Amino acid sequence: MNIPKGPELSAEQALFGVFDVWLGAMVPKRWARRAVTRNTIKRQIYNVSAHFAEALPCAAHVVRLRSEFDRKHFISASSDALKAAVRTELEQLFARAVTPPFVRAPGAPT
Repeated sequence: MNIPKGPELSAEQALFGVFDVWLGAMVPKRWARRAVTRNTIKRQIYNVSAHFAEALPCAAHVVRLRSEFDRKHFISASSDALKAAVRTELEQLFARAVTPPFVRAPGAPT
């Protein structure tokens, strides 16, 4: 079987056969030790993404937790305070994802 590589790869041979919004969530045990917390965060990711799904560009998106939630501040593994904090951060993240990047007009001063 001859598989094209590099510039020979055409748009018909895309990685994903469906042109749609795909979303994945990664919540490592390193940053959220308790399974309840990891599942709560994942649920928030999928709930918030549902509100932004129409505005997201067609692509595969991955949301990954990159820092720890302080267990002293969020004592309960699935507290309302944790959900609110995660939701607020996700809304900001998705708002940035749907807003097109700033493009300077040709000839505009820098």
